Amino acid sequence: MKNVNILVPIDFSELSLKALEPASMFAEMFDGAVTPFHSYISLDEMGDMVNTTSSSTKSDANKTIEEKLVQQLNEVVSRQVNHQYLNSGIIYMGNPSEAIVDVAHDFDMIVMTTHGRTGFSRLLLGSVTEKVIRFAPVPVLVIEEHSRLKPLKKILFTTDFSDHSLKAVPFVRTISEAAGADLDIVHIVSFEQFGSIPQIQSSIDTKKKLMRKLVENRFDDLHNKVTSEILTTKKSIHEKITRLAQKQDYNLIVMATIGRTGLEYLRLGSTASNVVRHVENAVLTINPHCFKKTGEWGETT
Repeated sequence: MKNVNILVPIDFSELSLKALEPASMFAEMFDGAVTPFHSYISLDEMGDMVNTTSSSTKSDANKTIEEKLVQQLNEVVSRQVNHQYLNSGIIYMGNPSEAIVDVAHDFDMIVMTTHGRTGFSRLLLGSVTEKVIRFAPVPVLVIEEHSRLKPLKKILFTTDFSDHSLKAVPFVRTISEAAGADLDIVHIVSFEQFGSIPQIQSSIDTKKKLMRKLVENRFDDLHNKVTSEILTTKKSIHEKITRLAQKQDYNLIVMATIGRTGLEYLRLGSTASNVVRHVENAVLTINPHCFKKTGEWGETT
């Protein structure tokens, strides 16, 4: 896989700049490029705050702001990213989350932190990041303040075997193979979904068969690096994933944002959303409903 173009939203906060290191790692791994991105609110959108300013003056002021921002963006990023993998920054006028999703159509991946200048707790999750995860047409790698992605040695892939969740398979395969990382594939059976022990056991037996089929069909050539397991929990699935991530110290968690239910990610409390909120690990999310054709990177045609 070559030439993966990576978009990195930056708001100039210290935390947002932490996305540059993992973005650089992926650029080097896949002979790609990092493009820093910043959006700002135009004077026209500030309403009464600038209602005495003429349209021409506002236009000139916006142009000046943009020139200064792109200079600042390039200067900040150039200190942290090898110029060999660095594109000039993009400045976009408009709502940050909408701007990121719009620009992302020209890229293969987004790398961003859970929150930036606002300082939101990750339990609340920055509104910009949450909206990007919901609607981005490409995979979104979310970095938390204490994420340790490099060196990439151990990956967790969670699946419910639905067509939705299996959209993440090409990405986790590609990353695992390129990094030479160990890959744990996990499916979690929640007792909350069943009314009796026989139902639980029947589900476990079925899921074991599906897991064997998945590993044989999609990961057979990586068998020496892949382990698979069916786990059970009396609590929610996201709590089980969170505990597993803490215990095993994964560098990366990969998961689709929509699973067997087929419900839109807008649903409050989805598994992917809750995992991103609660873990310190880097999380790569793939939204199959917003998926674009990504060529070799995602092996879609």
